[in-house]
Amino acid sequence: MADAHSITSSVDWRYLRRRSLNLFNLFGSALATLFSLFWLIWILWVTLSYGVSAFDLTLFVDGTPAPGSEGGLANAIVGSLIMVALATFIGTPVGIMAGTYLAEFGRKGLIPGLIRFINDILLSAPSIVIGLFVYEIVVIRVGHFSGLAGALALAIIVLPVVIRTTEEMLRLVPNTLREAALALGAPRWKVITLVAYRAALSGILTGVLLAVARIAGETAPLLFTALNNQFWSTNLVQPMANLPVTIFQFAMSPYAEWHALAWAGSLLITLGVLALSIVARMLLAKVRTEGP
Repeated sequence: MADAHSITSSVDWRYLRRRSLNLFNLFGSALATLFSLFWLIWILWVTLSYGVSAFDLTLFVDGTPAPGSEGGLANAIVGSLIMVALATFIGTPVGIMAGTYLAEFGRKGLIPGLIRFINDILLSAPSIVIGLFVYEIVVIRVGHFSGLAGALALAIIVLPVVIRTTEEMLRLVPNTLREAALALGAPRWKVITLVAYRAALSGILTGVLLAVARIAGETAPLLFTALNNQFWSTNLVQPMANLPVTIFQFAMSPYAEWHALAWAGSLLITLGVLALSIVARMLLAKVRTEGP
């Protein structure tokens, strides 16, 4: 009887210990989540409350103003759209091809392992380092800042995100689909383009959208490459206006009109990134529920 009682007491004590530890971890996780949400909501609320005051039609029509005068951010918006679009156009095909090689031809081996290692470094590298790299190899050699250099820096940031997403999505495609296509006599390139890509399309698009959302607000690379331009300019070989650098310069200025435009630009980037994130999550949810 004594042994049975001691065993029961030991079991009860272990249960209470696990229960207490579980409650402690749940409480700590909930507290950390609330702490993070508090700052996130505060940042979004401040951005919205300050940015909505200058969020009107003038923002999208007029160019950046002179000190002490009113204006908009039209030239900065157009410049950002041009550089982001060009960076996506450069980085996406290269990233998809590299991800395809890793998923379809280089699952094992020294070279694929080296590519994955370098890609992981690029994925976590500070954007200012990439900006300095492009500044050294492009801006200094050319002799001036340019929108093309800015797009190249952003494309390098796009590249590792697209590579990782493409590889992961293609790996999710069942090998039975490839085997069935090969059994029907289809060449390998047709199996990849017509079977694997079609099955992984939603996931690959999700990676591209996440990459675009990441580069939309990058400031540091553009400070060393595209710099800025107060006037209208779509010339890619000259300094080009862009939202992140304009926001940085206007926020650091002593003029109230520029401060309002900086908040409006921040709100515009926030809304754009939010829209891209929502679309990316919808596509990712579709992949998870329906399969690649």
